[in-house]
Amino acid sequence: MSQHRGVARSLALYDRARGLIPGGTHLFGRRAELGAWGAMPIFAERHAGGRFWDVDGHEYVDLLMGAGAIILGHAYPPVVEAVQRQAALGTGLTINHPLEVELAELLTEVIPCAERVRFCKGGGEADAIAIRIARAATGRDKVAFCGYHGWHDWYIAANLADDTTLNAHLMPGIEPRGVPKGLTGTAIPFAYNNLDSLRAVLDANDGQIAAIIMEACRSFVPEPGFLEGVRELASARGIVLIFDEVVTGFRVALGGAQELYGVTPDLATYAKTLSNGFALGAVVGRREVMECAADSFISSVYWAEATGLAAGLASVRAMREVDAAGQVRRRGEAFMAALRQIIADSTVPAECFGLPPFPFVLFRHATPETNLELSTLYMQEMAQRGIFAIGVNYFCVDHTDADLDQVLTAARETFGVLAQALDSGDVKSFLECPVKQSGFRRLV
Repeated sequence: MSQHRGVARSLALYDRARGLIPGGTHLFGRRAELGAWGAMPIFAERHAGGRFWDVDGHEYVDLLMGAGAIILGHAYPPVVEAVQRQAALGTGLTINHPLEVELAELLTEVIPCAERVRFCKGGGEADAIAIRIARAATGRDKVAFCGYHGWHDWYIAANLADDTTLNAHLMPGIEPRGVPKGLTGTAIPFAYNNLDSLRAVLDANDGQIAAIIMEACRSFVPEPGFLEGVRELASARGIVLIFDEVVTGFRVALGGAQELYGVTPDLATYAKTLSNGFALGAVVGRREVMECAADSFISSVYWAEATGLAAGLASVRAMREVDAAGQVRRRGEAFMAALRQIIADSTVPAECFGLPPFPFVLFRHATPETNLELSTLYMQEMAQRGIFAIGVNYFCVDHTDADLDQVLTAARETFGVLAQALDSGDVKSFLECPVKQSGFRRLV
């Protein structure tokens, strides 16, 4: 066991939060029950570069990076300075601000499908706007989807008829409470890398599908011809193809997955890295589809708030200047190669897979309960060694060689502990915290 890092202040704050905030936090993924509760920090008071400092005074290499929102680094000086300059000039809410035009022009330069742009404040919101535009453009109601696309009614409606529909796309246990039952049958899933699955959805709902929305890649990469086939099916049937680039945008390439794979959607949604952690999202796309937003009521005062736009402009310029996508890819490649060797040298059933800018670590024990215990022990031991890691690993420009060395040293020691735990026949006895929870229903 490693030396214990106390998180007493985090736990006290979380207890207070749960008395005030339903669920204890505003992002589901930040619920402490999903991690090594009592061994991992829950609240941080300072972030810089590729690290953060928790409220108990401990320093961590950050491998979550704002759920992937931070690609340049926490508090990246050019972005912070741009926001500070704009904040001193006002948030620009009475009439329009020139930054709306400047950032829109820049996005049309770097994103292949972008001919028109609408801003918002987050990824789920961007997806909801894109769906509204697609429905307006086609006059149809139904949506075929693959992947995770946020919390809004149009998406969670997929679980109205069968509350297991989203299990393979979001997480198990989502009950569509509060979603109008009239939306039943309007969001229909298809399987990734399976054109026959999509074709079956389109055939069963011929002439009714407004949009195909999907993550072009995430934990898995597209097989040859898959994205091209989706594009062909959408075009042939007059369906709006939407790539959800909230995670992939600017991280896998400056122009996103559509640039990386050479397949251009009709619309694409962005958030997260778009503004390196400040609140900003965007929907971009072909002129003839996007123009439907002009006479469909899609409006909110904060969407073009000027400090978010300033952050976006500074972030995209910096990402282009320093080749952020290339830097995080190379860092991820080094991590994956080293971690795969660590796993191979151990007796632990685990796998490191996915794309280098955000690779995954997954445990493959035959017993699901043991996998949860191993995952919890992994998070516990990494945290005790100063690494905040939950399984998906996001890298940033500011992560250094020293950071990576610290991560890999911690991983090597942690896999040693995992092997001992497995050999003992009682992984749970190595835990200093409860076993992590999984799925939504268990938490509520």
